[in-house]
Formats: sequence, C-alpha cells, structure tokens
Amino acid sequence: MNLPNPSVLNLWECFVRQYPKYRNISIPKHFYFCDNEQDANTCAELVEKKIKQATAPSVWWYEYHNEPMPKVGDLFIVTDWHGEAKAIIEITALEQVRFKDVGEAFAYAEGEGDKSLAYWRNVHTDYYTREMEKAGAHFNENILISCEYFQTVFITKNV
Repeated sequence: MNLPNPSVLNLWECFVRQYPKYRNISIPKHFYFCDNEQDANTCAELVEKKIKQATAPSVWWYEYHNEPMPKVGDLFIVTDWHGEAKAIIEITALEQVRFKDVGEAFAYAEGEGDKSLAYWRNVHTDYYTREMEKAGAHFNENILISCEYFQTVFITKNV
C-alpha cells in the first residue's frame, strides 16, 4: 500500500482543525486529475484557484477499476502529479451523460483550456481513448460520463 505524501495528512489535519465537524470521518481519498504530469499539475492549480469546479471520469473507469461512484457531499483531496496536496473538494452535484450529450455549461465548469465545449470534446476524446485502449476497450461517443460538479472547500494556502 502506498502511503500518501505527508502533505495530504497535513492538509487534512489543518482542515479538520478549522472544521471540527469533520474530525470523526476518515481521511478522504486523494488523487490527481489526468494521466500526465503537465495536465495533472495544471488541473490542480485550476482547482486551487476555484476555476476548475467539475470533472468527468467515464463510468467505464469506475466499473473497470471496481471503484464506487462518488456521492454528493463526498470529500476528496486533490494532489499534483507527485502527490503533493493542493486542495480539498466536495462533490455538489452528479449526473451521468453520454459523451456526445455533454453540454457547454459542464465544459465551462471543468475550467480547462478556453472552457469551450469544442476544447472539452477534443481533449477528452484523446483522454478517454488513451484510458480505454490501455485495457483493450474502445472509446465511442455513447460512453457514459460521470459529470461531477464540486466546490473547492480548502486549499494549501489555508494551512
């Protein structure tokens, strides 16, 4: 089992001191966005700045990795590529949508690139294709996307 970067525990401890109502829950899962260092670090920075307030894993990913789907109210710790904690986020809304039906508002909430739907579709087509091909699966525009809205509730600058 990989132990988290000490910054993950430190961020959580500082958060719990400031918000004691969370002291009786376990430390949330920690993760980085994307599948490469540059994008992971950019996304973590966008979360810190409260520009990125949504993410879009495929439902296929959850099924393939046997991971539970998040629920509204769930907390997660966002890290950079190297596991350095950057922010705590809380899921505020969820919806499953076919890739081809993801709309402008969601693309904007993701906060990446120029925030347009065209940009979102382009980079996410590439991402889902890479993600699925590693497992011998194939991307198509009918795959279900877990459109996950969140709010940034705590950042490292609060520590």
